[in-house]
Amino acid sequence: MTTVLAPVTGIAVGLGAVPDPVFAEGMVGPGAAIEPDRAPGEAVSPIAGKIVKLHPHAFVVVGDDGRGILVHLGIDTVQLKGAGFELLVAEGDRVSAGQPVVAWNPLEIEAGGRSSVCPVVALDAAEGSVTALAAGRVRAGGELFLWA
Repeated sequence: MTTVLAPVTGIAVGLGAVPDPVFAEGMVGPGAAIEPDRAPGEAVSPIAGKIVKLHPHAFVVVGDDGRGILVHLGIDTVQLKGAGFELLVAEGDRVSAGQPVVAWNPLEIEAGGRSSVCPVVALDAAEGSVTALAAGRVRAGGELFLWA
């Protein structure tokens, strides 16, 4: 069982609420999303492991058990080419659960007409393996869901 932490503080919602069909229809995998607080902050690692992919707007952490979690900061944020994001770690770094990975400002994302919602996806997870989804308010570093 893997406990996946919320990377940002805000309101937990289902992936179906994400305004992107790739996430909303579960094509990337099961998980949850967070409508972040509208203030500058840091996205933290949802699990302990190695940063295997790191972009200003998204990152993947793979735990020692081989399970990977994708954190995507906002929708269509790749178009920003890094503006509004600051990397706090490097690809290949080992991180602890709850360690800051990227600093960002959801208000800057929204100012450009984009959604700041943050999908958190269990990569290559079996159908039904993600349970105990948090509902309502979550804090960065608090439990978001369990991956059986």
